Amino acid sequence: MTLENLLFEQDGPIAVVTINRPRALNSLNIATMNELESVFSDLQKRPEEVRAVVLTGAGEKSFVAGADIPEIHELDLVSGKGFAERGLRIYSLIEKLRTPVIAAVNGYALGGGCELAMACHLRIASESAKFGQPEINLGVIPGYGGTQRLPRLIGRGRALDLMLTGRMITAAEALQWGLVNAVVPPADLFATARKLAVDLAAKPRLATVAILEAVERGSQLGLDQALNVEENLFSFCCGTEDMKEGTSAFQEKRKPEFKGR
Repeated sequence: MTLENLLFEQDGPIAVVTINRPRALNSLNIATMNELESVFSDLQKRPEEVRAVVLTGAGEKSFVAGADIPEIHELDLVSGKGFAERGLRIYSLIEKLRTPVIAAVNGYALGGGCELAMACHLRIASESAKFGQPEINLGVIPGYGGTQRLPRLIGRGRALDLMLTGRMITAAEALQWGLVNAVVPPADLFATARKLAVDLAAKPRLATVAILEAVERGSQLGLDQALNVEENLFSFCCGTEDMKEGTSAFQEKRKPEFKGR
């Protein structure tokens, strides 16, 4: 596919998607969102070929500084609904991908950028990263899932703090609050994210898929129903060749050779 706002690279089972609008702080205009949808729709079709994805922003200043403000300015009641529907659809596509997606947050992750990071399965931040949901300062609210994903990640009180004040927090605060999984020096960010992707790609694929599915589906259900989802997926794993290989390798004190079957 032809990409104007993204960079896409694949090295073996690892894919790297880079939002490439550094002069605009990698803000998400409609064209960029459409390209994100195209790339992740393609990745959705290749779960055996691509086993882990790193998502980052170009340059040193910004992961994604938010949505494109001039485009938001033109919205009205009807077009605003379509704007939100598009973003929610694309971010749900990323969240529901059965391939782990790691956000390598290299700078500002604000508004739609913070929401994009939250749609990823894991988040690693540079020490210079900043996070926030400043939409209230524009007279709107988060529209790409921030009002729902943020409280689930960091708790209602802290989420309301960020959304009602519109303030930014540092990477260190984001780690303390549980918004990110790790914070590293800027020079180490990509290498750290890529190493994690390599480690995840080496795990048994069917068990990885089952974990992602159990967590995503279970988060939408009551506890009893969610536990039933886990029970069924555990049972599924027990019927795979990978489970037999993993348990045999453990008992024989050797490295397992998973086949994805």
